[in-house]
Amino acid sequence: MKPLWRISDAPAGSRGPSVTPRRAILDGMTRPSAHPFVRLTPDVVIEAIEALGLDSDGRILALNSYENRVYQVGLDGAEPVVAKFYRPGRWSVPAILEEHEFAFELTAAEIPVVAPIEQGGRTLFECQGFHYCVYPRRGGRWPELDGPEDRAWMGRFLARIHLVGARRRFEHRPTLSWQALGGDSSQYLLTQGWLPSHLETAYESLVRDLLGLIEQRFDEAAPYRQQRLHGDCHAGNVLWTDAGPHFVDLDDCMTGPAVQDLWMLLSGTPDEMSRQLGDTLDGYGQFADFDPRELLLVEPLRTLRMMNYAAWLARRWDDPAFPRAFPWFGEPRYWEQHILDLREQFGAMEEPTLAIG
Repeated sequence: MKPLWRISDAPAGSRGPSVTPRRAILDGMTRPSAHPFVRLTPDVVIEAIEALGLDSDGRILALNSYENRVYQVGLDGAEPVVAKFYRPGRWSVPAILEEHEFAFELTAAEIPVVAPIEQGGRTLFECQGFHYCVYPRRGGRWPELDGPEDRAWMGRFLARIHLVGARRRFEHRPTLSWQALGGDSSQYLLTQGWLPSHLETAYESLVRDLLGLIEQRFDEAAPYRQQRLHGDCHAGNVLWTDAGPHFVDLDDCMTGPAVQDLWMLLSGTPDEMSRQLGDTLDGYGQFADFDPRELLLVEPLRTLRMMNYAAWLARRWDDPAFPRAFPWFGEPRYWEQHILDLREQFGAMEEPTLAIG
C-alpha cells in the first residue's frame, strides 16, 4: 500500500532555516508578533454591535471560545445578543456564508439550530478588519445523555441534520481528511520543533504506525457516504432545555461521514459506548439509515482529533489567549502523556469494531 502521507524526510531534530523552535518561544528567547485579536477591544465590540442599529448598554461578557472570539453583549431594553468575531485568515467569506446558509436550511426544516441574525439580507458584517455575525442568545445546559430516551432524542435530530445535509454539497467548506488531521498535524509539530528532543524519535515512529493503521481503517470503511455535517458535535456544542437539545456553533461544519457527528457523544468502556451507540442509533434510524461500516472509523477519528488538537494548540500559540489558557502545553510531561495516549489509541484501533448495543 502506498501511503498518502509523509512525516518528514529530514532526520529527527533537524530544522529549516526559517523555523523558530518551540523551545525558544516557550523559554522567552523570542516573542511572537502581536496577534490581530489584540486589536479586538471592548470599544470595537460595541462599535460592531451599534453599527447594526443595536443599542448596547456597555455590558460585555467574553464567552468560552478560543478559535474565534465570542461575546455576550447587553442591549438597552432588549435581550442580550451574542457576537462572534471570526479568526482573521481562517475562513474565506464564501466559506463563512456557507456556514450561515446551512444553519438557515436546518432552521427551515424545524431543526433546533441557532442561526445568525439577518439584517438587510446580510448575516456577515465587517468592523475594524474583523468579520463578525450576531446571534440571538439561547440558554441551556450541557447534555448529560445518561438515559436511552435522551440519547435517542439526539439521534433523531442528528439524522434530520444529515437528511438536510445530504440535499446539497459544500463548495467552500473542508472535507474531512485523515491526511490533513493526522499527517499534516504531526508533520507540523515535528518540523516546527514542538516535540522535546528526547521524544521526537518515539513520536515520529508512533505516528507513522498510527497513520498506517488509520489509512487501513478508512480503506476498509470505504466507500462511505460523504455529506454536510455539523462537524464538531461534542457536548459543548449542544445545549439542553426541557424542550430538548439545540445545536450551536457550526464553525466547523464540513463534508464527511455521518459517524463524525456521532462518535464524540460516546464515552466510557466499550460496553458503555455500545449501549450509548445503540440508543442513539435507535433514534437515528427513525429518520435515516446508518451504514455500520462507518463504525470502523470511531477510534481512528478519536485518534485524529487528539493529534490535530496538539497541532492546533501549537499553531495558535501566537494568540495571547492560548498561553494563558493552556500553560501546561509544551512542557515535556504534556508530550509524554500525549505519546502514551496515542499508544493506547493504537491498541483501541486494533480491537474489534464497536458493536451496536
